[in-house]
Amino acid sequence: MLRFSQTANALFQEGGKFDPWALAWTSCEVCPQDASEIAPLPAITWLYSQAKVRRVPVGVIGPKSASARQIETAETLGQRLGELGLPMVCGGRSGVMEAASRGHLAAGGLPIGILPGDEWSEANPYIAIPIATGLGPARNAVIARAAVALIAIGGEYGTLSEMAFGLHFDRLVIALEDAPEVPGAVRCGDIDSALDRVAQRILTLDG
Repeated sequence: MLRFSQTANALFQEGGKFDPWALAWTSCEVCPQDASEIAPLPAITWLYSQAKVRRVPVGVIGPKSASARQIETAETLGQRLGELGLPMVCGGRSGVMEAASRGHLAAGGLPIGILPGDEWSEANPYIAIPIATGLGPARNAVIARAAVALIAIGGEYGTLSEMAFGLHFDRLVIALEDAPEVPGAVRCGDIDSALDRVAQRILTLDG
C-alpha cells in the first residue's frame, strides 16, 4: 500500500521509502505515524512538484497524418502530462507529435522532440527542447530508449517500430485509440487509466 507522510515529505510502502532521485525504493523499517494512503497519480503530482526528482520523460508516439480524434486525444494527453509535471518526449514533427507538444507546452511543460533530421529547426512550433539526430527513422529507437513509458495514439509502421523498441527495452508501452495491436502492450480505454499505469511504472508499483 502506497502512503505519503507530510512530516517526512516522502512516500512509503511496507519496508521501503521512495527515493525521488533514484526513482527506486530504499529500505526503511519505520513508516511515520502520520503517513496516509495515497493513489499513484496524486503521488506523482507530489513527486514532480519536488525540486530534486529525476525527470525521466514519458514518450507520446503516433502518426504524422492523424485523425481529428487522435489529434484531440494527443493534445489532451500532452496537457495532462504537463499538469502533472511529467516531462514528455516525442518525435518532434507533425500530427500526434505536434498535438501532444501543443498541449504539454500550454500546461507549462517543456516538450522534448527527438528529430530524425539534421536541424533543430525541423521541429514543430511547440517543441521547447529540439534534439536533431540525423538518424532518420532510427531515431525511433532513441525515443523508446529515452522514455520511462510510451503511450501510442493511433499509428502505422513508424509507431509500430517505436512500440516494438519500447517492449524490447522493457519499457511500459500503452496503446490508446486505434494504436497497433502489439503483444505485450497494455491497451487502455482512456487517458486517466493510461496515466495511472504510467504513475505505477514510475513508482515501480507494477512489477
